Amino acid sequence: MLIFVTILQVIVGVALSAMILFQSGKNRGLSDSIGGMSDSYMARGKARTLDAKLAKYTKWVGAAFVVLTMVINCMVAAGMAA
Repeated sequence: MLIFVTILQVIVGVALSAMILFQSGKNRGLSDSIGGMSDSYMARGKARTLDAKLAKYTKWVGAAFVVLTMVINCMVAAGMAA
């Protein structure tokens, strides 16, 4: 069982790394920090873009990684490592 959970964690870790690398940077430059981003037609459709979906899925996969880490830690502490 520990081997299965460990393999699952490796797969989730690779997926999490890939999701983070595929996201574009959030640094918009000096002009947006001074003027701010206005609420335009393009800003309203931002929630449906690929970058927004990747950000949402990254949170879920990151949470799964944390849970799997805790499960592995509990299994090792309970002596299931043998």
